[in-house]
Amino acid sequence: GESDEINWEYETTDNYLKMMEENGVGLNEAYLVPHGNIRMEAMGLEGRPATDEEIKKMCEITRREMEAGAFGLSTGLIYIPCAYSETKEIIEMCKVVAEFDGVFVIHQRSEADTIVNSMREVIEIGKKSGVKIHFSHFKVCGKNNWKYLDEMLNLLEEARKEGIEVSFDQYPYAAGSTMLGVILPPWAHAGGTDELMKRLENNDCRNKMIHDMENGIPGWDNFVEFAGLDQIFVTSVKTEKNSDLIGKNLLEIGKIRGKDPYNATFDLLLEEENAVGMVDFYGLEEHVIKILKRPEQNICTDGLLTGKPHPRAYGSFPRVLGRYVREQKILTIEEAIFKMTKKAAISFGIKNRGVIGEGYFADILVIDLEEVIDKGTYVDPIQYPKGIDYVLINGNIVLENGNYHKVLAGEVIRKK
Repeated sequence: GESDEINWEYETTDNYLKMMEENGVGLNEAYLVPHGNIRMEAMGLEGRPATDEEIKKMCEITRREMEAGAFGLSTGLIYIPCAYSETKEIIEMCKVVAEFDGVFVIHQRSEADTIVNSMREVIEIGKKSGVKIHFSHFKVCGKNNWKYLDEMLNLLEEARKEGIEVSFDQYPYAAGSTMLGVILPPWAHAGGTDELMKRLENNDCRNKMIHDMENGIPGWDNFVEFAGLDQIFVTSVKTEKNSDLIGKNLLEIGKIRGKDPYNATFDLLLEEENAVGMVDFYGLEEHVIKILKRPEQNICTDGLLTGKPHPRAYGSFPRVLGRYVREQKILTIEEAIFKMTKKAAISFGIKNRGVIGEGYFADILVIDLEEVIDKGTYVDPIQYPKGIDYVLINGNIVLENGNYHKVLAGEVIRKK
């Protein structure tokens, strides 16, 4: 239908926010300008560091977008084209963001083997630009890297002593989810799915993939090494014939198919044309808890809603209240609610929200603290939580005892 067609012609933050204002929004929406889009406008998808002239252009674009009411700049340094940028490019853009008292939100260059250097880069950006730093979904991936957690937390302390404002968000799960194809080495994907299929049909290519997955490639975040074959589970497939593998890990899949786990996985990816969802357990519950308790932390979902989502999309906040407040008493209820409300408002500089008070917007939840809990599992994630009875957005009742009132009660919040 007409309503499904997105008009991509909005071009600027100002136009994008205007479109949202005209169409109405269900939630309150605040916007971070994406580094990748700025870079594309300034220099296309060129796979190289920016020249001084291009950096100057990026700074001008950043200023335009901040003036339109963005709350800051976001980047993901593992994603193309952001991955091509050098630190100095980001520092210069962040100087502009700092003038507006904006926040720099970052998926850092590594959450695995080189995470300590990666954090040092982020702190250097904060120090040299004066910008407020916010790490997205703070974590450390992989058994071999768990030893770095204390050093990571020490770096947060050092940054604070140097007067850098640092915050981060976290989803309260020891697993991530993505497409199973990411476990293959990067060269296997060159040229797209059709080329990948040809390689999966070729035994020499398969053997080279197994070699790389077992031995690693420098600079590649290797999921088999992080999690292990027994900690990567299939969550979705396209065809009926492989549906018996849903919920099984790669070792189990090998046994079920009577093959080694690598070749059983290659067969699965080949038969499903790479459309296989997975969840990988890269972390430890004790790490989740250690990070949860940090003063810099606020809670996030980090959840996309397509296909079979990670259960965090439906369960992050109720999971904290049920599991970590009521059951395990890791946080007090006051600490947890603060991390979900005022802490986020402070980190991002959102005014008149985050507490219930006179002159504040009435974004209010009525929660049954004895009942509240997340329900989704990795295999069946699309389940609403228990124990949230009322949701009010800007004073309008949106949810009432399980009934959703179809009102667009949200506002587009521009940074003033």
